[in-house]
Amino acid sequence: MATLEQCRSALDKLAENLAAANGDLRSAAALDRSVSCWITDLDTTFIGRLVDSRIEDVTTASGPPAERAQIRLAMTGDDLVALVDGELHFARAWGAGRIKLEAGLRDLLRLRKLI
Repeated sequence: MATLEQCRSALDKLAENLAAANGDLRSAAALDRSVSCWITDLDTTFIGRLVDSRIEDVTTASGPPAERAQIRLAMTGDDLVALVDGELHFARAWGAGRIKLEAGLRDLLRLRKLI
């Protein structure tokens, strides 16, 4: 089971990857949205903002998200680490129910380029 520190490191790596994206990927990630990622097996939520292809102001909270972010993810810590490391394909994991993603239709259409 991934630790809280490994999950935080994976989110930092994801933020770096988004910031380094070019072209269509950069424009897809250039949203200004609140985001939450609930790590179900650790019962911890990371909360932040996706701004201009960067994840900023990341904090943690116990339990599932208290407030409804505009982009919401839920997964295990192991799945988060595997996803960011390129060992887990997002679309397959999402289709299998291992990763849950909730967002408005417009955001989903833009995010599909990242998936």
